[in-house]
Amino acid sequence: MVQALKRSEALTPVSGPVVTIVMDGVGLAPNGGANAIAAAHTPTLDRLLAEYPTVSLRAHGTAVGLPSDDDMGNSEVGHNALGAGQVFAQGAKLVSQSIENGKLFASDTWQTLTSRTGTLHFLGLFSDGNVHSHIDHLKALIVRAKADGVRRVRLHILIDGRDVGETSALDYILPFEDFIASLASPDFDICIASGGGRMKITMDRYEADWSMVERGWKTHVLGEGRGFASAEEAVTTYRAELGVIDQDLPPFVILKDGKPAGTIEDGDSVVFYNFRGDRSIEISKTFEAGEEFDKFDRVRVPDVFYAGMLEYDGDLHIPSHFLVNPPEITNTMGEYLTATGISQLAISETQKYGHVTYFWNGNRSGKFSEELESYIEIPSDVVPFEQRPWMKCAEITDRLIAELESGKFRTLRVNFPNGDMVGHTGNFLATECSMEALDLQLARILAVVEKLGGVALITADHGNADEMYEVDKKGELKLGKDGRPKSKTSHTLNRVPCILFDPKGGRTLVADDGSFGLSNVAATIVNLLGYEAPAMWDKSLLAK
Repeated sequence: MVQALKRSEALTPVSGPVVTIVMDGVGLAPNGGANAIAAAHTPTLDRLLAEYPTVSLRAHGTAVGLPSDDDMGNSEVGHNALGAGQVFAQGAKLVSQSIENGKLFASDTWQTLTSRTGTLHFLGLFSDGNVHSHIDHLKALIVRAKADGVRRVRLHILIDGRDVGETSALDYILPFEDFIASLASPDFDICIASGGGRMKITMDRYEADWSMVERGWKTHVLGEGRGFASAEEAVTTYRAELGVIDQDLPPFVILKDGKPAGTIEDGDSVVFYNFRGDRSIEISKTFEAGEEFDKFDRVRVPDVFYAGMLEYDGDLHIPSHFLVNPPEITNTMGEYLTATGISQLAISETQKYGHVTYFWNGNRSGKFSEELESYIEIPSDVVPFEQRPWMKCAEITDRLIAELESGKFRTLRVNFPNGDMVGHTGNFLATECSMEALDLQLARILAVVEKLGGVALITADHGNADEMYEVDKKGELKLGKDGRPKSKTSHTLNRVPCILFDPKGGRTLVADDGSFGLSNVAATIVNLLGYEAPAMWDKSLLAK
């Protein structure tokens, strides 16, 4: 249990509320034609950047615990860093280390998976995006499974097109088919058995759309769905018929001799090889739940040994078996604020609700204090984000303003998903609209913060809307065969802003020397509250 924060004689606490606003997916980038934020009419954000103290924060790579600075940040690790005030080694790095040092393969879970006589199934996101999974991890597991005597492997691939190029599926499928063909032998039967786009099947999060999981279950487990001779045929056929990008590809089943190549049966083993938790929990629940499961009719529930790459929920212990221990994130801001008796509010819509609660608090499902912490979830619309790019930003703001004016909370945090969720669609105009909608809400919130004598920190967890088209090293747009800019649906490697809105107090931030990251925000918040930051946290951005 952490100790209460110590008052600082050198700091004058903010008299009103301290509000942290996370503009999800809003990075800093030049306006070279790819930046939907720059293209949008955002007078509030423009004024903040021009008139208020601002520093740029690193939000990717080693600054958020990922293996290298070539790795884009993501909302999970970004909110971990924001809420913890420290950088912890994250999923991709943990898995790579565990494979390299052999600990993964020495685990009891791996030994059980490979000792069973049934088929070993691998299910997960199929790319090298390194946000939810990495195809190299999958390859390493397959090679070791063969070495350990597994005789039959089936692969269920979730096509990405979100953390990687929007139509890059065949760049992964074709070389992978060659890879598994090189391993196949009379004693090692391996093939792709099913798949579909990551935003169509299996990878729902925060229980926003259980029908995605149902479609995945029917595809991977039951072998129900449109059949194809190969994954390549499925992708090319759906593209020609529907014109969709990879993340929206419908489910498909690979047929052999007219039958599904790899349904999941009694006695089999299943590995969900994603390392990130948010989109891994629901499918894990579906495999492990008993008769109490009521989200959809599973039709049949095979008796399998199921394991995740990591434990996706450390409080609820989901799943029961996993291959790599997750990072133990300790001494978080939420713990310290609770120990100090400070009331806190976390609010977002469903799509990012878990980020300002679970991830912010160090991958903890429950609250540190029912009395001092309040969580508010505004239900997200279950529609394609480009159709309603404003999402729920107005409703979030309505509720946030009501809670601010209630005077119940000393510090409040809010996530607006617009820049990220709409940015992922690759639709420039929709993302531009999403930023304009968000800008209107920023103005409303800051007016109330000023009226109450409060302060706001406006930041982001990573970039996305700042780079909607692929650009080359010179910053120039990459063009497709049709002469149009190539859409980019992934996060960016750009820094994010951290703006101090303190219209009455005259506080300022330290000079921006380029060294700061998301983990510097926690100490800044507690300083604004008038407390010293714990010694293990990264230093505050607040100028003394």
